[in-house]
Amino acid sequence: MDGSGKQQQSLRDGLLNRQSVPPRLVDGPAPSQAEIDDMLAAAVCAPDHGAIRPWRFHVLQGEALVRLGDIFVEALKKRDPDAPRETIEKEQSRPLRAPLIIAACAKIDLSRVEKIPAVEQVVAVASACQNILLAAHDKGYGAMVLTGVNARDPHVNAAFGLEGPDELVGFIYIGTPSGPTFEKERPDPADFTTIW
Repeated sequence: MDGSGKQQQSLRDGLLNRQSVPPRLVDGPAPSQAEIDDMLAAAVCAPDHGAIRPWRFHVLQGEALVRLGDIFVEALKKRDPDAPRETIEKEQSRPLRAPLIIAACAKIDLSRVEKIPAVEQVVAVASACQNILLAAHDKGYGAMVLTGVNARDPHVNAAFGLEGPDELVGFIYIGTPSGPTFEKERPDPADFTTIW
């Protein structure tokens, strides 16, 4: 057991039992600041070819989630000036489905792409996202990475200071599971493996 009385699990158990928990299945409370700090500490331990450290994390809670909803609506109206009210309301409320979102971005270092292509820098951020998911799971939280049109929208990207080749890799929604989660059927690794 850790200091909080929660049962610690092995790394293997955490890896094999982690599953994405959709935002509709989480609620408050959000992780504490110390727990968020632990998740981000795990994130920056991800593999990172060339030690570029391309990850940029934006932690959103409370009013910041409302502002993100405003940004989603602004982006929608730029894409579709005639968007119906229901669609606008859906975009406004999208970030409010969980008490915490960590937006994970890749700040691409163009001076290094000859040896470390942009895709490798994005992979480093994706690996950091996985570490956040594992750390959240280890602490008893439900989490899921979501992308969609907002992750690729120039207006949303600009709000996070991204430009040129930079990418918003995903929005990590995190909260306390509000009920039972559904066990996913896991594939057999042999179905995807060739022995040379």
